[in-house]
This record gives sequence, C-alpha cells and structure tokens, in this order.
Amino acid sequence: MTGSRSLTSGLRAVQPAAFGADPSGERLARIRRSPNFANGAFVNPEGTRTRPTGGSTLDLAKAFFRKEDRARRGPSGTIPVHPTTYADLARPPASGLRLTWMGHSGVLVEIDGHRVLFDPVWGERCSPLAFAGPKRLHPVPLPLAALGSVDAVVISHDHYDHLDLPTIKALAGTDTVFVIPLGVGAHLEYWGVSADRLRELDWHESTKVGGLTLTATPARHFCGRGLRNGQHTLWASWSVAGDEHRVYHSGDTGYFKGFQEIGAEYGPFDATMIQIGAYAEFWPDIHMTPEEGTTAHLDLQRGRPHGVLLPIHWGTFSLAPHPWAEPGEWTLAAAEAVGQAVAFPVPGQPFEPAGELPTRPWWREVSLPLKREWSVPEVSAEVSPEDLDLVGED
Repeated sequence: MTGSRSLTSGLRAVQPAAFGADPSGERLARIRRSPNFANGAFVNPEGTRTRPTGGSTLDLAKAFFRKEDRARRGPSGTIPVHPTTYADLARPPASGLRLTWMGHSGVLVEIDGHRVLFDPVWGERCSPLAFAGPKRLHPVPLPLAALGSVDAVVISHDHYDHLDLPTIKALAGTDTVFVIPLGVGAHLEYWGVSADRLRELDWHESTKVGGLTLTATPARHFCGRGLRNGQHTLWASWSVAGDEHRVYHSGDTGYFKGFQEIGAEYGPFDATMIQIGAYAEFWPDIHMTPEEGTTAHLDLQRGRPHGVLLPIHWGTFSLAPHPWAEPGEWTLAAAEAVGQAVAFPVPGQPFEPAGELPTRPWWREVSLPLKREWSVPEVSAEVSPEDLDLVGED
C-alpha cells in the first residue's frame, strides 16, 4: 500500500499542475450517488459520441492542415478589442443587466446589483503547457486585477479553454465564491482555493449568492484534463436568476431536446450566452453549429424570439477546422431568419440587453470573405411579422 501511494505521488510530481486532481473521499462518494453517474462515469442526457466521428483521424488531420483552408482559420488582420476600463464598469447598468464578453466563453454579467464571471480565461494558451497549444488571437480586454471584485465565478466544465490554471490561481487570492459542477472542486482545491468557497452542484441543484439563484442545468458534452479522463467531473450549463432578470450560459454542449425543458423550468431569459463555435462534422454531438445554437436559444425562450442572444466560444482561439469568421457570419444569418435579437460586441465591449445592441459584423473587417448559403432554423408559423423585425444594424 505504501508503494502504491509513493507511485501515485511520483506520477503527480512529474505531471503538469494544470492537470489538476482527481476527486476522492466524500467528493467521489457524492459523485457516485449522482443520478447522472452510471457505470463509472457521468453520462449525457442523450447518446453522445465524445470521440471524432464522421471520418478517420487522418481525415481530421487533413481538415486541419489543408493549405487552402488554413488561412481562413485565423483573422487576416488585428481583431478589434475594446479596452475595458474602470469607467466602463464603475457605473451601474441603467437597466440592471449588463454583459461584457471577454472573449471565447468568458463573460462578466452584472445582474441586479451582483457581478458574476463565467468561464474566465486570462491565460495565453488553453493548454497544460505554457509553450504549446492553442494560443489566443487577441489580447484580454483588461488585466484580471483591474476587473474588480466579483460575487461569483461560474465554471461550466474542466476543459482548458474554460478552466484556466493561471486565472484560477489569481482569483484564489480573492474572496469570491466559485460555483462549479460536481467534481470540479478537486481541481480548484489542488490549486489553492479553500473548500469553504466552493459551491459544487449536480444538475438541477441551486445555490444562493447574495440575491442571486444559480442553478446547474444539463449540457451535452464531456470532461477531462489529464492523460486519462475518467469522466469523474460533471459539465453543466447555468441559469442565473436575480430579483428582476434571468440569464443563461450554455457552457459547451451539443444540441439536445433538454433546452426546451430548461426553458420551461427556468426561463424565459433576458439574455442567453450560447456556444456557436468550434463545431465540426467530426464531433457533431458535443458542440453546436450557429444554426443549432440559435435553435437552442429559441427553445430556452419557450419557442419564440425573446431576449438577446450573445454568441460565445468563438473568435479567441482556433479550435476547429471551420473558418475563423464563420460562426459570426452564420449566427447573423440564423438570427435574422427567425427574427431573434443578437449582440455582436467586440471583446471587452459592455452592453445592456435592454439598450442599444452592438450589431456591426466587425469580423468582416479582419477576415477573408466567406461566400456560401447558410442553413438556418425554420421559421415557426407562430412567429409574427413583427418578430422578424428585431435584428438591426448599429
């Protein structure tokens, strides 16, 4: 037994700290009691393929390295970034709700007098290594220390582009609360976050932070950071409800019918933050296309255009074979087809869903042109002509 512990300690000593830690003790016992845990792993609400499908590994490599496509997988110029300042955030939102997209899936939500930070990634790469892995395509809009205090940091799952070791270590020195899916607390404790600041939730469990109710809701994805992934940490989307407003963050997810159930129980929402990037035919079940993301938003809004859709999980890292600008262009077409209001801020640009929305397609200024017909959601017969006049230009 002593030899086994020595071997485990030795392996941990040589592996990157960014791998985190495996759940153990009472945390692991709680995981095993979860209704979403079966046969030694967390399971999705619908059958989900987490490994590349739709072609061989060689086909995937060809898609990534095809010379004629490589130039389109990144911007052709400098991505515009709004340098978020203290003045931007010091003034309370007039409507009580303000969103600031920090890039990728990171969003600061100021809601009913509270501040919630989703999936913050301030690191240079989403990788366990400082010298290799996908590198950010634009700088962060402001230093993390300049962000000011936040009431809660919400993590959707433990992949590197959502749970970032340098960012968590910086936030560990604050007094913020971390609201996380079941099992993710093992990583955070290993990195120095005290257990009393963790709110670890299973799907449909809620916690109160000030006047907010934060609820972990289902998503269709997977987990893992190390060389072997035991699926012992849960992935989640999130509903946040204040006294006056409600928002939803999708995390990473494939499309599934559960969006309708989430909308019926926790919606409708004043704003949704929906993953619409890093999709591919090789992994159709774990990320959504912009068409699917727009459909998910409508499901969350009980089938009708409502609130504001903020596209996330695009623009900051190149993580799939599709052109860098495609998620923006495709989401714009999908939203216009169904009359859904959509916000396209540059990274760091605060906006209020109840106010004037940033809708300029800024990516066109720094990308090669894309010419194709976009598949879009079907317009429901119940959608009125007035609904179809919601999306405009600033």
